[in-house]
Amino acid sequence: MSKRVLTTESGAPVADNQNSASAGVGGPLLLQDQHLLEKLARFNRERIPERVVHARGSGAYGHFEVTDDVTGFTHADFLSEIGKRTEVFARFSTVADSLGGADAVRDPRGFALKFYTEEGNYDLVGNNTPVFFIKDPVKFPDFIHSQKRDPFTGRQEPDNVWDFWAHAPEATHQVTWLMGDRGIPASYRHMNGYGSHTYQWTNARGEAFFVKYHFKTNQGIRSLSSEQAAELAGKDAASHQTDLLQAIERGVHPSWTLYVQLMPAAEAADYRFNPFDLTKIWPHKDYPLQRVGRLVLDRNPDNVFAEVEQAAFSPNNFVPGIGPSPDKMLQGRLFAYADAHRYRLGVNHTQLAVNAPKAVEGGALNYGRDGLMAVNGQGRGAKNYEPNSYDGPAETGRPLSAPLAVSGHTGTHETPLHTKDDDFFQAGELYRLMSEDEKSRLVANIAGGLSQVSRDDVIEKNLAHFHAADPEYGKRVEEAVRALRED
Repeated sequence: MSKRVLTTESGAPVADNQNSASAGVGGPLLLQDQHLLEKLARFNRERIPERVVHARGSGAYGHFEVTDDVTGFTHADFLSEIGKRTEVFARFSTVADSLGGADAVRDPRGFALKFYTEEGNYDLVGNNTPVFFIKDPVKFPDFIHSQKRDPFTGRQEPDNVWDFWAHAPEATHQVTWLMGDRGIPASYRHMNGYGSHTYQWTNARGEAFFVKYHFKTNQGIRSLSSEQAAELAGKDAASHQTDLLQAIERGVHPSWTLYVQLMPAAEAADYRFNPFDLTKIWPHKDYPLQRVGRLVLDRNPDNVFAEVEQAAFSPNNFVPGIGPSPDKMLQGRLFAYADAHRYRLGVNHTQLAVNAPKAVEGGALNYGRDGLMAVNGQGRGAKNYEPNSYDGPAETGRPLSAPLAVSGHTGTHETPLHTKDDDFFQAGELYRLMSEDEKSRLVANIAGGLSQVSRDDVIEKNLAHFHAADPEYGKRVEEAVRALRED
């Protein structure tokens, strides 16, 4: 029996649902990829009014202060001198559950920052893990569908969760993070934050560097066991919100130290791992952490809905000296995040106070007009086209970042492998770093979920991933799953 053909919304057959179209192998993605854009745009419109992902969140204001000189790597003004402070708004969140879910659950945490710089808003959208489950945005709607509540049962289904992971071996690294001791942070204050994606910094001489962000908590890492989390979620579903709010109110201001890893752009092509693969890290021995500054949160929002729920972060909000890389997941999110906000909040969401740039008095200067909830104050008689002869805002001619080189033919390409690029090596490295107690908890957490899967073939596919990461890892998970299924 032949499979039914996957189609676009217009009924056209889909040739490749695993890889986005790019400008050459490993190049930036293409606007002409109708299947990708349609999937992401439609996916953004599946829920109203809460966020499709990261629905349950908490936020606070604060500042970022530069402590170390990084002007050799970027000409971003907010990083231009030691001691310089920039106002920041931060939003933390769980990923999979709805707005009514609990905080203390095993789930990645969003770690989103909005820097109100003098050159415009810079948004850095990351998680509390340095990697993610997938490497191509065309799979993001499928992934989230597998993790959200099943449309028939109305609950998260182990069959769906593990079936997707069985068909996504690249998820093994992130699954090992998620099921390990850091899978349930004790609070938002006691977890690290990562930009996760690879970005680009450009210095005043036009030299380009690829960069990864690491925000290390100054409160120390604290996590919950599955049993502790279940108890806490039952007592206070808003436990992380409660903790953040009360800490700031009593003057205990959480802080993080920002470090970066920097790779000269010329080294990317021959690096042993694909530096633009979101399922991979750059080992610190290859690219050591370099300190940049300190993030401090010291003021709670006055209105959670107006400032936390309506906060809109878009990774395409760059400032001079910072730009994108060929990271496929980042490239997809450059479109998807902004589109989600236009749908959920309206085309004028950037005029809301929490989202408005502070760099320009009266708000952004452009020729966008009207639309739902339009409140922009472009004065009487101001022209709404460019160029014009009436002293309207004009282009600078200065790109924000260095150009990315592209070559080859357009099409849906699998990303070329670097020398150490497989889906399991780094997951095995992470497992081997763990203590015996950490390994035992990791195995128990995985087996607890995988043993609930109804299909033996799905279980076997997942077990093969853990065996490939490390033989001991796979053997222990297999034995634990067998024991639970025999009970």
